[in-house]
Amino acid sequence: MSGIASYLVFFLIQALVFVVVCLGLNLQWGYTGLFNIGVAGFYLIGAYTFALLCGPPDPTHAAGWGLPFPVGLIGSVAASGLVAFIVGIPTLRLREDYLAIVTIGIGSTLQLVALNAHGLTGGSRGVTGIARPLQGMVSGVFSSNLLLLALMIVIVLLLYTALEAMLRSPWGRVLKAIREDEQAAASLGKNAFAFRLQSFVIGSAIMGLGGALYASFIGYISPEDFLPILTFQVWSMLIIGGSGNNKGAVLGAILMWAVWTLSGSAAQALLPATLQVKGGAAQIILIGLVLMLVLVLRPRGLIGEEAVISREAQVDAPQRPA
Repeated sequence: MSGIASYLVFFLIQALVFVVVCLGLNLQWGYTGLFNIGVAGFYLIGAYTFALLCGPPDPTHAAGWGLPFPVGLIGSVAASGLVAFIVGIPTLRLREDYLAIVTIGIGSTLQLVALNAHGLTGGSRGVTGIARPLQGMVSGVFSSNLLLLALMIVIVLLLYTALEAMLRSPWGRVLKAIREDEQAAASLGKNAFAFRLQSFVIGSAIMGLGGALYASFIGYISPEDFLPILTFQVWSMLIIGGSGNNKGAVLGAILMWAVWTLSGSAAQALLPATLQVKGGAAQIILIGLVLMLVLVLRPRGLIGEEAVISREAQVDAPQRPA
């Protein structure tokens, strides 16, 4: 029983990390229509910034400042947001496919920098011994994971509440207007580029927060953790859960992480040893099949975008007889 509880806590922590990243992507794509395929790159920036700020001293690379956990989170958010701002100024003038191509290149470039900048990131060795929050308050791996799960729940609730407030404000309504018809929004005096840039920066900063939480939870990161398959995972979570709805982003992240982990366990249990090396390919195929099935049966995802009915429309609509 204790083994199942330990695994469930481990699963929920990782799922909530993906919830954070998925919420950031939902702000960009679901509410603003920004086709960002460089999710893994901003996730990487957050993870490595946290490792550099909060990691232990290491003579082989720049990690080892040993700063407190909150400082690491703030630094990761700021670093990811700053890179997104620098990247967004020239790239957000592009549209759809062109923006996707550029962000793919950015994500791949950042992964290669992490792999080759040995003095900064440790190269292929990565960074080890990254500290967890509130270390020393409890003893034992399970108690430490339980404490981290409680912290993750608080962070996700605060983030979800903040995003809901932002997206239901006039600022969020402008984002939706730009997504639907940018020229119409511009004709009303809205600076579409400025709003797109704000959405891109905030969403990428949230992805960086997810990377920092991942680094703190696992305690070790390497460039292999930030391959393009990570971007595919996050996009599939958002599409299956339902873009344009934060509830869909949360549901999709938890559900698809469950599919990913359970399929991996099933591959190890059912496949012979000679075929287990192909279990990763089977996972990707399964995710693809689930994605296609959902797109056919529920094109808007499991929880689609909420329909917003104006007060005037409610008044003018005919009343249904009792």
